[in-house]
Amino acid sequence: MRKGILEYCILSILSRSDKYASDIINELKEAKMIVVEGTLYPLLTRLKNAELLTYRWEESTQGPPRKYYELTDKGSDFLGELDQSWKELVDAVRVINNN
Repeated sequence: MRKGILEYCILSILSRSDKYASDIINELKEAKMIVVEGTLYPLLTRLKNAELLTYRWEESTQGPPRKYYELTDKGSDFLGELDQSWKELVDAVRVINNN
């Protein structure tokens, strides 16, 4: 379940703007979702292979070029589906909690 939620969070982060991997990790950490590079990179690769995101290289003034990830149209559509699934899950948990 956590893997699915991490994928959802990564796609949500990228829906706002293109990000460098360390920026994604920082946003996840700010949200108290502890993620290390060893967890993030396989997820990014899986999402890229599923054509949900892509990347581009940009030169950096502070070291080697950086890989910036961005959401594809397919990724944006999939994120919409995940948003709907998340809302349904939250509603179901509320019903259970209120019984």
